[in-house]
Amino acid sequence: MRFFARRLVFYFVAAWAAVTINFVIPRLMPGNPAESLFQSMQNAQPGELKAIEAEFGVGHDGSALHQYGQYLANLLHGNLGHSVILSAQVSTVIGQTLPWTLVLVGSATVISFFTGTLLGILAAWRRGGWLDRVLPGLTFIQAMPYFFLALLLVDGLAMHLHWFPEQQGYSQGLVPGWHASFIASAIYHSILPAITILVTTMAGWMLQMRNVMITTIGEDYVLAAQAKGLSPRRVVMAYAARNAVLPQLAGFGLALGFVVSGALLMEIGFSYPGVGLTLYNAVLSEDYPTMQGIFLVIALVVLLANLIMDAAYVLADPRARSREAR
Repeated sequence: MRFFARRLVFYFVAAWAAVTINFVIPRLMPGNPAESLFQSMQNAQPGELKAIEAEFGVGHDGSALHQYGQYLANLLHGNLGHSVILSAQVSTVIGQTLPWTLVLVGSATVISFFTGTLLGILAAWRRGGWLDRVLPGLTFIQAMPYFFLALLLVDGLAMHLHWFPEQQGYSQGLVPGWHASFIASAIYHSILPAITILVTTMAGWMLQMRNVMITTIGEDYVLAAQAKGLSPRRVVMAYAARNAVLPQLAGFGLALGFVVSGALLMEIGFSYPGVGLTLYNAVLSEDYPTMQGIFLVIALVVLLANLIMDAAYVLADPRARSREAR
C-alpha cells in the first residue's frame, strides 16, 4: 500500500504540473489567442474582442493568479473552454472524437503488443528458425514512418485496387449509431489504418521480447526447469516468458498512454475522425481552446496509463512486491 500511496502522490503532482503548463504556455505567446482569432475574423466589431477574451480566459482583467484559479475551477467542472471555430464545447468535441482514436489505435496497439510478444517468444525459443530469419526484414518495415506506409497503402490498396476506402471513418450518408450498417462501415474504413499501426509497431515488440528471452533462457532457473524434465511449453511460458515479459510492460504502458496522440499523422493521412485529425485542424484554425484541451487529455491519459502499468508490474513481479514490503 505504501508503494501505491507514493505513486499516487507522484502522479498527482505530475498531473498538477501538466495542468499548470497547459495554462501557462498560451499566455507566454506574443499577444494572446483571442487577439489572433479576432484579427482573422472578417467584419469583427471592437467589442467582440472582450467577449472572445472572456471566453478564452486570457483577458487583461484580473491577475494571472485569479485567471489560474478560474481555470482550475472550470477544469473541476469539466469545462475545457469553447471551440470558437467548431462552435461547441471543447469537452464535447473531444468526447465525439476520442472514441474513434481509442477504438482504432487502442485495439491495434493491444493486438500489436500481444502478437509481437508471442512471436518474440517463439523466435527466441527456436533460434535460427524461419521466424528468427525474417526478423531483420520486419525490423526494416518497423522503421518506416506511419504516414509513409499510410500513403503507400492508400495508393496501392485503395486508389488502384479499390479493395478499401481511401479516407474517412465511415461511408457518407450514414448516421453514426449502434446499428449494423454503421458498425460494418466503420470497421471496413478502419482496416487500412489498423494495418498501418500493426505493421509499423509489431516488429519492435517482437525484437525486444526476443532479445530479453534469449538472455532469460540462459538463466539458472530455466536450465534447472529443463533438467527436471518439464515440458518445453511449460519451461517457455511459466519460467522464461513470465520473467522476460516484465520489461515489456513499461514500454506497453507508454504505448497505451500515447494511444491518444501517437497516430496523429496516420489519422491525417486517412482523414480519420479521431483526436489526431481534430488537433491538426485546430492548429490550422488557431483554435487554442481545442488545442489546450487535447494536450491536457493526452498528458492525463499518459499519466493514467503509466500508473496502471506500475501497479501491474508490482502485481506481476514478486521481487517488486518484496522490495515494496520492506
